[in-house]
Amino acid sequence: MIEIADPAQMRAWSRRERAAGRRIGFVPTMGYLHEGHLHLVDRARARADVVVLSAFVNPLQFGPGEDFERYPRDAARDRALAKGSAVDCFFAPPLETMYPAAPAIRFAPGPLVAHLCGPRRPGHFEGVLLVVAKLFHLVEPDVAVFGRKDAQQAILVTRMTAELDFPVTIDVAPIVREPDGLAKSSRNVYLQPAERRAAAVLSDALEGAHLAFDRGAREAAALTQKVRDTVAGQPLVTLEYVEAVDPRSLQPVVAASADTILALAARVGPARLIDNVVLGQGLSADVRLPADSVAPA
Repeated sequence: MIEIADPAQMRAWSRRERAAGRRIGFVPTMGYLHEGHLHLVDRARARADVVVLSAFVNPLQFGPGEDFERYPRDAARDRALAKGSAVDCFFAPPLETMYPAAPAIRFAPGPLVAHLCGPRRPGHFEGVLLVVAKLFHLVEPDVAVFGRKDAQQAILVTRMTAELDFPVTIDVAPIVREPDGLAKSSRNVYLQPAERRAAAVLSDALEGAHLAFDRGAREAAALTQKVRDTVAGQPLVTLEYVEAVDPRSLQPVVAASADTILALAARVGPARLIDNVVLGQGLSADVRLPADSVAPA
């Protein structure tokens, strides 16, 4: 595994690989890797000849009072996990090389951020799209893999890629879940044992709504209320929002259909956790880790 920190060297490496006729797969992360990230690497490997994994905690996607300073970081562990997953290139640029000066240009995602996390994290997705665009220019991948846990992000990146004619195929991978259903997240490390057990109510609530959909429930208000009722039974979890949205426009729907995204965000102790389910698929479409797995945080 080659390790690169300099953006110019990253571009040069990718261009050599492309000149040799090799397809490049790319997995952008903020580091503190876990099985969810490693599953993305496997997806990239299946669609490319070489895989680049980036680890960069992007300050532009953290708002005032959010957890940029305490976001978990462990560069040595990230390198070891990447190497163990047969990553070909580990790209970990320092902050000053990615942003030599404060960026003056931002992306305006428009109505796609009018709901879900958009109004609750102002400026977040502008920062996400800017850093992804920069990384695409540096890595020049043929395919980039994103996780569906961050469904709004994946849809925005897919839309940006299409509208700006990036020559990149976006692959959205299923959510990787703990044995009890909790979606894998670097922020899970914030949770104390009781909070960690309580957090499983989020996937339970989504699956309960999906089962109601399977039994014929179609009114979005009833499905979201079912999620609220389930989460309300767990006092350590505070629901921030739950919405049923169209997967293309990210606008709320009145009547749910088989591709409706039911998404939520919640506070569990110091952690803000997000999760979602595609109605008509349910959690069965995701990757569930075995009960005896030894999971990185």
